[in-house]
Amino acid sequence: MTGSERRDAIINEIRNSQTPVSGSKLAALFDVSRQVVVQDIALIRAAGYDIISTNRGYILNTSHAVTRIFKVSHTDEQLEDELCSIVDLGGKILNVMVNHRVYGRMEATLDIGSRRKVREFMEDIRNGKSSPLKNITSNYHYHTVEADSEETLDMIEEMLKKKGYLVEMEK
Repeated sequence: MTGSERRDAIINEIRNSQTPVSGSKLAALFDVSRQVVVQDIALIRAAGYDIISTNRGYILNTSHAVTRIFKVSHTDEQLEDELCSIVDLGGKILNVMVNHRVYGRMEATLDIGSRRKVREFMEDIRNGKSSPLKNITSNYHYHTVEADSEETLDMIEEMLKKKGYLVEMEK
């Protein structure tokens, strides 16, 4: 087994383990010294993997968030309800996008994951800092929403549908 193959196998071993994997276990598994494992972990980190060393062994830090794009439409008066409804179910609104017939796709980062952030956003709108991007496309817009699971995104989709905000996307 080459060093590159061993590092790939180490990544898979750590990724597929439910518990931290000790350096000793990795050394025994691949018939190398613990020093070689330490060097391999350094090379794996340099390759961009977020390997965390704990007192029990190594773990791979991976994001468990999932995202989905929702096409929605609502009035200005319903804006706060839409945003609060999403964050109340555990969603984080990453952005707002519109497809303008002349200007094309326009997108703005929102990063709204709490009612406090919704309040701040709504304050800026009410104070006239700007108007909602949806207003230039007759209320139609898209949100990329992040959540901890597909189930949470399904709940958000159901809620948006129930409130009449969800617009079926063309396939």
